[in-house]
This record gives sequence, C-alpha cells and structure tokens, in this order.
Amino acid sequence: MICELCERDIECLTVHHLIPKQKAKNRKADTIPTANICSACHRQIHSLFNNTQLSQELNSLEKLKNEPKMEKFISWVKKQNPSRHVRVYR
Repeated sequence: MICELCERDIECLTVHHLIPKQKAKNRKADTIPTANICSACHRQIHSLFNNTQLSQELNSLEKLKNEPKMEKFISWVKKQNPSRHVRVYR
C-alpha cells in the first residue's frame, strides 16, 4: 500500500481525517474526508499541528504536502526504510 503523503510502499496504513473529528460540523466518520497515510507521517502531522490548524489551514493532502515543515519531513522520510520505525520530532 502506498502512503498518500510520502509515497512509500508501507505494509499497514492509517486513516487520517483531513478535518479532525472534533472540528467537523458533521461528526459522522463517513462524511469526513480522509487520507491513507503511514504511521510516521500521521505521527508527524499530529506532533507539529493542533486540530484547529489542521481543520482551518491544512485540511487537504495538497496543503499538507506544501506546508514547509511537512515538505522537509516528507523529503527526509522518503529515504527511510519503510519496514523500520521512524521517530518524529517537533
């Protein structure tokens, strides 16, 4: 399976709600847009940004990919072995 952010081939992906459930107007899980991403990208997103930022400013894959801190992380993580655990930093 391919991570929609870093494009690495990962065995198991996680579902990231592009608009956090707490900030969504309609909190039904099937109505909130999602992306299938690796756990490293998912952990990095939530370590860098709060739910308000995610819901207002970074609510699409393109916005996440173009955010400078995430761009830097994605370019680094692409070079990492997909089978190894990746640490994330603020």
